[in-house]
Amino acid sequence: MRSVVFLLCAGGCVAHAAPEAEIAPAAAWLLERDGVVLAAHRADQRLAPASLAKLMTAVLWLQQPERLDTPVSISARAAAATGARAGLRAGERYRGGDLLAAMLIRSGNDACLALAEQAAGSVESFVTQMNRATALLALADTRFANPCGWDAEGQHSTARDLLQLAKVAMEYPEIREPVAQPAMRLVTLDGRTARDLANTNLLLGRLPGVRGVKTGFTARGGKCLVALAERDGHAVWLVLLAAPERWWTAHAMIERAFRDAPRS
Repeated sequence: MRSVVFLLCAGGCVAHAAPEAEIAPAAAWLLERDGVVLAAHRADQRLAPASLAKLMTAVLWLQQPERLDTPVSISARAAAATGARAGLRAGERYRGGDLLAAMLIRSGNDACLALAEQAAGSVESFVTQMNRATALLALADTRFANPCGWDAEGQHSTARDLLQLAKVAMEYPEIREPVAQPAMRLVTLDGRTARDLANTNLLLGRLPGVRGVKTGFTARGGKCLVALAERDGHAVWLVLLAAPERWWTAHAMIERAFRDAPRS
């Protein structure tokens, strides 16, 4: 498969083909349209999933829907989370569903840890549940060492498994709706503190038809993305793991998939 380099111009984007040796789309990728794989590279190679791991955290957490309206207190451990954050402080209290949205939209590791602690009593117990869920979802090449996507021994997945996981996640409106939002306002239960959080998915509002889904970045995992776009009755899914430049790459691959779609 050939990658595509985009030049930004005032009137839009113009695609120029370049040899794959010049710019590889990613260490691993999988492109699918309407359930048919159009292109794949190392789709079954175990790699670090970065924050794409949060999709499993969200799916597992939602197995008890009553958690959406349950108050969640932010622990010192959650407030001290490193990497992407929603800016939570120890002692603050939030509605569970709002923290779920903050984890998905801003990829907040602090919100992620708070949800894991609330659901299972400890982060470690929640991770045990995550790994049990991989068997139920037939994610044979996926294993978790933490719920948020930090690089760790024993934390790995594949482009194929992550596509399957993302499809499961998008069956839940509590996931499908926030990941399509460009931003949100997160407010404590007492109303005293509000934070405006921008979505980490830069395809939203820039590529027609994008519905989400999740971004990720770590030193080992590189720049990662699961994207879904829908147009004219067609659905295009793309997974990129360790992409040198994920936004223009994703834009190019998704546009090509729609361009080549059969016309009704």
